[in-house]
Amino acid sequence: MSLPLVAPLPPDANPEVAQLATFFNETLGFCPNSVLTMQHRPAIATAFIELNKAVMANHGRVSSALKRLIGYVSSLAAGCQYCQAHTMLAAGRYGAEQEQMDHIWEYATHAAFAPAERAALDFAVAASAVPNAVNEAIAHNLRQHWNEGEIVEMLGVISLFGYLNRWNDSMGTHLEPGAVALGGQQLAGHGWTPGKHA
Repeated sequence: MSLPLVAPLPPDANPEVAQLATFFNETLGFCPNSVLTMQHRPAIATAFIELNKAVMANHGRVSSALKRLIGYVSSLAAGCQYCQAHTMLAAGRYGAEQEQMDHIWEYATHAAFAPAERAALDFAVAASAVPNAVNEAIAHNLRQHWNEGEIVEMLGVISLFGYLNRWNDSMGTHLEPGAVALGGQQLAGHGWTPGKHA
């Protein structure tokens, strides 16, 4: 087991962070170690939680489940094993269809995904690439299925996970037991390992 760059603080280290972090009891079933590390500077932790709540709020067609699948493919493109486990765990908690979760790696061709969902996931992959790969073809396809507010919601998710992917991979944040179990069950057959997050 490797040590994280900075150790997380106990969940009750900051009362304001602890109260805000109850949000994650719904999304993941636990407060993530990433937030417990952020609370070394409580203002970063509280700002992140508020941003997460705003980005992940369900406003309609970009469902809570789709947002978590967008977060998953974004994290997959970035290579962050920590966030891959978290987003897939949250997708299940928010009602993602099991067939979609089982075939997320074939979203571009699998019948479980509608054209609008494919456009959203293509956008997530392209927007998460370095250098950025959003081109006119991807933008045009996205606009065929989604309005401007919905595209803003999607890019909010992608950008949120851009922050988290860099945070957790650089920190070597340790995965929580529930996330490790989900990763081993749902993701390991597609190259996932806890790696430095164990």
